[in-house]
Amino acid sequence: MEEILRQVTTILRAAWKYRRLGMLSAWLIGAIAAGVILRIPASYEASARISLDTQSILKPLMAGLAVQPNTEQQVMMLSRTLISRPNIEKVVRMADMDLGAKSKATQEAQIEALTKTLEIKSSNRDNIYTISYRNTDPAVAKKVVQSLLSIFVESSLGDKHQDSDAARKFIDEQISNSEKKLREAENLLKEFKLRNVELETADGKGSMDRLGDIATLLQKSRLELREAENSRDALRRQIVGDEPVLLPESPGADAGISLPEIDGRIDAQKRNLDALLQKYTDKHPDVIGTRRLIKDLEEQKRKEILARRQFAAANPGAGISNNPVYQQLKVSLGESEANVASLRARVAEYESRYKRTKEFMKFQPQLEAELVQLNRDYEINKKNYEQLATSREKAELTGDLESVTGIANFRVIDPPRASSKPVAPNRLVLLPLGLLFAIAGGFLAAFAASQLRPVFFDGKSLRDQTGLPVLGIVSLLPTAVRHVQERASLTRFLVAGAALVTVYLVGIAVLTYLAQRAA
Repeated sequence: MEEILRQVTTILRAAWKYRRLGMLSAWLIGAIAAGVILRIPASYEASARISLDTQSILKPLMAGLAVQPNTEQQVMMLSRTLISRPNIEKVVRMADMDLGAKSKATQEAQIEALTKTLEIKSSNRDNIYTISYRNTDPAVAKKVVQSLLSIFVESSLGDKHQDSDAARKFIDEQISNSEKKLREAENLLKEFKLRNVELETADGKGSMDRLGDIATLLQKSRLELREAENSRDALRRQIVGDEPVLLPESPGADAGISLPEIDGRIDAQKRNLDALLQKYTDKHPDVIGTRRLIKDLEEQKRKEILARRQFAAANPGAGISNNPVYQQLKVSLGESEANVASLRARVAEYESRYKRTKEFMKFQPQLEAELVQLNRDYEINKKNYEQLATSREKAELTGDLESVTGIANFRVIDPPRASSKPVAPNRLVLLPLGLLFAIAGGFLAAFAASQLRPVFFDGKSLRDQTGLPVLGIVSLLPTAVRHVQERASLTRFLVAGAALVTVYLVGIAVLTYLAQRAA
């Protein structure tokens, strides 16, 4: 800490040696600063306030149907595009600022300065915006604000309709393209489904499930076909005489007589009984009921055979062809032949389906992948088309809403008006800053001189600076004459400094008086 204080003291003593140069520099810098501040041309500000009216009776009614634009973003975007080079050039011409421009460089400077100075600010409440501009001539400032205000209102009215029309046109083009893609996707999907009907099932089953169902149906049809063929063959044997049908009553003859209709029912019930006995005992109700049904059928068969024998005994001379029983057998045989033919066709169809489904399963993964891709493309195109159609409807409703009510109406609250007093520069603030700048400049001048021509006040500083040993120190003896000279020098320094400050304070007081008088 002591070393730091020693160094600071050394610097101050060295700068104090060049105090005359510092004071002279301070006066020079102060005079230059005061001259620059007083010569800065006064700027007058012109401003106008506009209100953005976004309230409409239809807005809550059209919520969700029409696009409600963000008014803050709308104004922000409008303000950015408003202060563009074409609009600035238009403002320059409308305000007659180009009359004094004699060269291209001057015009460019005017445009650049105007772009930097123009401001559009928001009050962040009640949607009120302020357009302001500063110029040395209040009339020019007012013309610029008036011109910019006219361009602002015109742009806000014209651009909305242009944007709506452009949006509609763009959406219509996109809808046309999307509709074309959607039709192509629909046609591709339809053609694929027509070529591969097997992929589309009403019950949603896969190929393996369908193959199992077809195999079950095929097996069942084959079983029914064999039963029908057996029944048909039995009827044939009865008709051609392989088995006696109309025999006189004889002991033990009932067992050899076949009645296809009743025998078929008996065989079916016996198979059902065998299946039940594999799961249940003899005392199960289903088993008991099935046995009772078989017994009833056998009793019915016995009665039928007995009736036929009685008829044969009563009519011994009747021909077989005229026998009602024979005629009934012929009818049953025809029905049985038709049933066999139908079952054969069914079996052939199921065999064909089974073979076709089994062959189709080899290519099913590839076909399913292609179907998924086609469905995905169709859904994407359908979604895009629906979104575009919705956007077009909203665009039409939005355009109609703007044409009827206007989404944002700009109203001039305060017309362009220029200030009677200059708003810049604030010399009452700049003059104290100039004084501080002059004082700092004087100190820096003295410090720089002490560094260029250093003075050493002790042996240690000299030794540290030169790196050479100090052989001795000769002290300056104070005398009365020297004391008087130093006091006179200090007095002159303080008087010069006080004079500098006084001059600035007088200037600030005069400016304050003039400002109060102008008010």
